[in-house]
Amino acid sequence: MDTYNLTKYDAVKAPDGGGNGTLATPGIDCSTPLTAQTAKNVAAAGYKFAARYLVPQQYAWKRLTPAEAKAITDAGMQIVSVYETTANRPAGGASAGQSDGAAALKEARIVGQPPGSAIYFAVDYDAQPKDYDEIEAYLKAAASEIPGYSVGVYGSYAVVEEMHRRKACSHFWQTYAWSRGKTSDHANIYQYQNGTQVAGVAVDLNRSYGGEGWWNANTNANPNPNPDPNPNPDPDPDPSEGENEMSQQDAEKIIRFLSAAYFAAADQASKDEFNRLANEVRKAAGIPPVTS
Repeated sequence: MDTYNLTKYDAVKAPDGGGNGTLATPGIDCSTPLTAQTAKNVAAAGYKFAARYLVPQQYAWKRLTPAEAKAITDAGMQIVSVYETTANRPAGGASAGQSDGAAALKEARIVGQPPGSAIYFAVDYDAQPKDYDEIEAYLKAAASEIPGYSVGVYGSYAVVEEMHRRKACSHFWQTYAWSRGKTSDHANIYQYQNGTQVAGVAVDLNRSYGGEGWWNANTNANPNPNPDPNPNPDPDPDPSEGENEMSQQDAEKIIRFLSAAYFAAADQASKDEFNRLANEVRKAAGIPPVTS
């Protein structure tokens, strides 16, 4: 079993020149569906999230299912949803984005992805400046079809930089491919290696830095928070209780300071404590925790 040594390879370090210097979270993406056992094996190798394909039934060979979402969650990992059917699909512009957004929404509901999380749309080719208008139109059209969800883009350094400048989406996943050695400070996720194996599964390797828009099968909002068939609840004395007490932007800033202390810590107990404190900050901002 190839567990891919996270200490030897810097999957928990910020990439040179990218990721805003934030404590990095190691993760994988793969086209092979994960079983309960392989998800556990990947998590045991030290990975905290798995990016998987949110695609229609005709792409069943790589499609995320409710059972797999549960398996990933039960293994202690978060899920990143990405929509991709063909590599250059975003070059199809608004009409392609509208169709793909509607398809992504259907799949998100099938797998139980909660509103408030992100769906990334892949620009999986060496997009050129002549393509940027169509890519922007694609992303904005997709966004119009997925109310309640945030839109992200996967692509090269140039795509991430340009779509951020145009405010075409709010989450950014950069691949090293076609990036010509550059890394974007706007990247929430950075894919730094393709075509390796973890626990016998063919994967690509990633680092994330906050604001990923990930989710898990335990974060679904309860559609009926008061299941009593004859409810007569007392008025809530504090309607604000239970709401997030901190913005995600502020949480990510605080976590950056904690990350510096994490890497400077001399022993594992101290690292665990800084990780616990970071998770308390995440909790206050409604961000899923990261296990140490």
